[in-house]
Amino acid sequence: MKDLPDRRLLLVHAHPDDESINNGATMAKYAAEGARVTLVTCTLGEEGEVIPPALAHLAPDRDDALGPHRVGELAAAMAELGVSDHRFLGGPGRYRDSGMMGAPQNHRPGAFWSADLDEAAGHLVAVVREVRPQVLITYDPNGGYGHPDHIQAHRVAMRAAELAADPGFRPDLGAPWEIAKIYWNRVPRPVAESAFGRLREVLDKTPFAKAGSVDDVPGVVDDPVITTEIDGAAFAVAKASAMRAHVTQIEVAEPWFALSNALAQPLLTTEYYELVRGERSETGVPSAGGRGSGETGIPSAGGRVSADPRETDLFQGVAP
Repeated sequence: MKDLPDRRLLLVHAHPDDESINNGATMAKYAAEGARVTLVTCTLGEEGEVIPPALAHLAPDRDDALGPHRVGELAAAMAELGVSDHRFLGGPGRYRDSGMMGAPQNHRPGAFWSADLDEAAGHLVAVVREVRPQVLITYDPNGGYGHPDHIQAHRVAMRAAELAADPGFRPDLGAPWEIAKIYWNRVPRPVAESAFGRLREVLDKTPFAKAGSVDDVPGVVDDPVITTEIDGAAFAVAKASAMRAHVTQIEVAEPWFALSNALAQPLLTTEYYELVRGERSETGVPSAGGRGSGETGIPSAGGRVSADPRETDLFQGVAP
């Protein structure tokens, strides 16, 4: 096994652009600090809607060329974040975007939603045993907002973490490896509510006609669920640039952005997580006052003070 850096982070996402929206600041921060950041994207995002009229021909109901185009967008986004290790699960195009829940595309041949779980997880096990990450980030069991590919990405990531540690599973894929800490993407409800309140006050000064709502943000949970927050204010420009690279999917006017529904929402540069597997560090700092105020001056969780301090580093308590 070749030498690996002391800190290694693996992220599993459903489509190109999910990583930049959810974890762009986190990825840029750890890449800049010398950690190995590995992104595995499960589909090419072939069923996405296309925002720019000039690229509308890429859509699945026209040229059906959106997937290959989004491969290039993802590469450009990763360059903005300083991440060089980005892969597609099983190779580019192995699994196709399944469309929204209930769509006919859910069950078309090759759709990720219809993939055999252990087969798909096996592709990720190979990555885990190669990269040997101490930390994994993925979605919650609902995929953040119920998209079938996000749900499946959660299932595959959690199953792969289990199988990668099992010496009896596919020894041909490498030596077993146990991931020390697993996190799910989250957003504290008070942060989202405060951010949308600020957005409504300045909406007429943005290029967006309408504002979204908290319900448009995946993974929003009550404040006590949050265990970890990463201050990415120093990487706000990198995150916005990465999101902007996904030109078919996102319109950015920081500190706001909109998806194809044209509803504005906040671009968060403090990113939040729930630790669901592994030991919580005891060296965190309470999240009080203005910490995490990268979102247009909004305190992280409305001035939360807790007896259980949040972690401020995904690798807290983790051995190299």
